[in-house]
Amino acid sequence: MTSFTASGAVGSSIVITGTNFSTAVSDNTVTINGITATVTSATTTQLVVTVPSGATSGAISVTVNGVTVTSTSSFTVTTASASCTSTDSETAGPFPTKSPSDLVKSDIRSDRTGVAFSIVITIENKNNSCSPLEGALVDIWHCDKDGYYSEYGGTSMQTVDYTSVHFLRGRQTTDSDGKVAFTSIFPGWYQSRATHIHVHVYNAAGTSLLVTQIAFPEGSDSAVALVNASTANGYTKGMSGYTYNASDTVFTDSLDTELATVTGSVADGYVLTHTIVVSA
Repeated sequence: MTSFTASGAVGSSIVITGTNFSTAVSDNTVTINGITATVTSATTTQLVVTVPSGATSGAISVTVNGVTVTSTSSFTVTTASASCTSTDSETAGPFPTKSPSDLVKSDIRSDRTGVAFSIVITIENKNNSCSPLEGALVDIWHCDKDGYYSEYGGTSMQTVDYTSVHFLRGRQTTDSDGKVAFTSIFPGWYQSRATHIHVHVYNAAGTSLLVTQIAFPEGSDSAVALVNASTANGYTKGMSGYTYNASDTVFTDSLDTELATVTGSVADGYVLTHTIVVSA
C-alpha cells in the first residue's frame, strides 16, 4: 500500500493505491480501524473502497491472499456535509440508450479500447436527508475514445455507423450504500462538448427520477489532458479544438453539482467517483 485518500465520511468512496492487489474484488479485504469496508472495484494497483458504517479514524489494513499490510498513518473519518443539494437535470442528448433494460451489465467496454476507467456513482435521496438510495436503477452511456456513440450513426451528426452495437452503455442497481460501479474506458470528446458521461436514474419501479450529466475536472495535469495526449492508447485528437466546461452549454450554469472526482494515472487507469442527489 503506497497511498490512500486521507479522509472521508461514512458512505463515501476512497482510493487506495499500491501493488499486488487482486483484480477479483472479493480477494481484497480492507479494514478501517478494524471495521471491514466494502471494496467496489479493484485493479492490481488500485482499490476503490466505501467507508463503512461505524468506522472511526485509524489505520487502514489491506489483506490479499493471506498477506496483510497496515498503514503507518491514519485515515480520518469526517462528518458528512449538512448540505443536501439536488443534482441539476440535463438533457439526455441526441444519443440516449434505446433499450436500457436490455443492457444490465457492469463491464460496458465491449470491444472499445482506451485508458482503463472505473466509474463509481452514489445515489442519494434528497427527501430522506441525502441518505443512500438502495434499489435505484442507474443507466450510463458515453462516447468512445474517438467521440462516437453506439446505437447511432450513418448521419450527418455521426458519420460512422454504430447502430447495431451497444458499447459503453450499461445499467446497474444501487446497493445498500446507494452505489453502482462500472468498468469502462476513459471517454473521448467531440466538437462543442466537454468530456462527459450521461446518467439516467429511475426508482425501483422504473419511474424516472433524474436525467443528468457528469463533468470532468480540467487543467494541464488533469486526467482529461493527460489521456487525450496518450497517442499510445489511441487518443489521437489531443486538446486542439476542445470545448472546456466553462464554454460547454450544458455545464455553464450547473457545474457545481455535476463535477466528479477523478483519480489515478494513464498507466494504471483512472477512477471516477461522483454523488448524484435525487428526490425519491
